[in-house]
Amino acid sequence: MLERIITALVLVAVVLSCMFATKSQYPMLALMIIAAGVAGYEWFKLMPKKSQHVNKIKAYAFGAVTALISGAALYFQDIALILWAAAILLWIISIYWVKVYPEYDGWYNLGLNGIGLILISSAVTAIFSVWDTSPWWLMYLFLLVWGADSGAYFVGRKLGRKKLAPDVSPNKSVEGLYGGIFTAAIIVLVVQYFYLDLTVTQHILFLLLSIVTVFGSVLGDLFESMIKRRAGIKDSGRILPGHGGVLDRIDSLLAAAPIFAAGVYILKLIGVDL
Repeated sequence: MLERIITALVLVAVVLSCMFATKSQYPMLALMIIAAGVAGYEWFKLMPKKSQHVNKIKAYAFGAVTALISGAALYFQDIALILWAAAILLWIISIYWVKVYPEYDGWYNLGLNGIGLILISSAVTAIFSVWDTSPWWLMYLFLLVWGADSGAYFVGRKLGRKKLAPDVSPNKSVEGLYGGIFTAAIIVLVVQYFYLDLTVTQHILFLLLSIVTVFGSVLGDLFESMIKRRAGIKDSGRILPGHGGVLDRIDSLLAAAPIFAAGVYILKLIGVDL
């Protein structure tokens, strides 16, 4: 437990320093590219393989490619927009995969490598884009996702009866999902009331975006759990003592970040100034 707490404190300190300590983009850029590389390495270890042993050279190479693609997308916004669109489409498809698992697992093939490149790159570029809009909007995204996750945990633990996806994540319940959505809704309404000066229509659009983002975070968590279960691996890595790997920490953000970033981008296009 102490190890877990220390790791969490260090992680929070690093992330908050990159977010708020300087106006320079370079610390946040470096953090995103490193996170993409490590997540890529961990993703490769979860992929189908001919033997039980992971080819570490290939894993490192995959991580490097993931970092390079993410770096290019961080520099060229058009690439990031394409990645977000592709990722959102993949997340919609993954709803079916999660729903029918384990009866169907045809998605677990070498094509999953390409899916990983898209999902990881889209997530880190989305996180950076939201931060670039305002560090406080990124803090809002974190608060939304983690608040919903905490609400789901406590409500599910107390009231959970009906399993959400028993073959993917047995501990998640429908009641917990409702609890997470309710917690997220409170966060959204507080932020809207105290910090946003929007029209009624704009408030509704922002609320809908936030709720869809929460659903995305749940899907991201379930999808990574499904991959780990199919691969027979408990944690994606061990780089974060007491917490597992980077993928274990950002699984919810893999889906939530591109959904939220794309939503903010669209809201700006239609004249909603957040």
